Amino acid sequence: MTAPFTDIDSLRRLCLALPDGDDSASGLALARQATLTKPAGSLGRLEELACWLARWQRRPVPRLDRVEILVFAGNHGVTAQRVSPFPAEVTAQMVANFAAGGAAINQLAGVAGAGLRVIEMAGLVPTDDITRADAMSEAGFIAAVATGFAAVAPGLDLLCVGEMGIGNTTTAAALAAALFGGDGATWAGRGTGLDDAGLARKIAAIDSALARHATALHDPLQAARCLGGFELAAILGAVLAARLQHIPVLLDGFVCTAAAAALVRVAPSGLDHGLISHRSAEAGHAALAAAIGQVPLLDLGMRLGEASGAALAVPILRAACACHAGMASFAEAGVSTRA
Repeated sequence: MTAPFTDIDSLRRLCLALPDGDDSASGLALARQATLTKPAGSLGRLEELACWLARWQRRPVPRLDRVEILVFAGNHGVTAQRVSPFPAEVTAQMVANFAAGGAAINQLAGVAGAGLRVIEMAGLVPTDDITRADAMSEAGFIAAVATGFAAVAPGLDLLCVGEMGIGNTTTAAALAAALFGGDGATWAGRGTGLDDAGLARKIAAIDSALARHATALHDPLQAARCLGGFELAAILGAVLAARLQHIPVLLDGFVCTAAAAALVRVAPSGLDHGLISHRSAEAGHAALAAAIGQVPLLDLGMRLGEASGAALAVPILRAACACHAGMASFAEAGVSTRA
């Protein structure tokens, strides 16, 4: 689908005019839940998930026949500030590992029964160092959002988004601070294994970036341009495209949530079609999830990225669909209802 925006102003207008879910479909799904052979509410969040899928797929009995995982990969100039224990070239090396089938996400996509595509952003040319310049020009930012937008295949039942990019927990933390307040110490975590000195450098880099881009912090999209990254922008674009195509979305961890949170700050209901798949062990993720009013589906102490948490949550949604579609009603099973 061709992106219907050419600059930040038209992108903002799109964010403010997104279609809503289908209340009729979710209402029928909720009514069906009330007839199934179980005490009301006894399947907990599985019931909620079935109704959520129904609302965004616009059908009372949702299905997950076509699930795809998109992993966007990008590099970050802020790595010059030694905010990661790994060099930037690891991004390209991991992309090659994805292509060879050797990464965790390859295995988890198979378990989830999902297709997997990995998209290199900007040829893996890094953004500018956010402590010294805007991460992206407006043209570069819009091109990255448009790449993510165009990557979403029509007809999907569920989209999972993830990322790969050395240094991107720094940019995600800076963006979280811009969107919700706080400073480097509020949002920075150890990423891929920083020691105390590395964490101090990361906090300092975030604070420096926030000070440099102070005039952009009032505008979520400008904050995403100045502080984010090509892969974060692409995630935003993919989430937008999914909304226009009535596709529900599973977000991965901290970086994905920060990327999509810019949409929430533009339009409070803009991420209603997206759920956070898991609570990352990265320090700021729990606070970020709370800031957008969500409770992640899983909490397994993971902080890998790659859409690994999103892939793990797909079988939970499959279970919700199976129970919703396959369980007998009280009448069908000849089971007595409450007296």
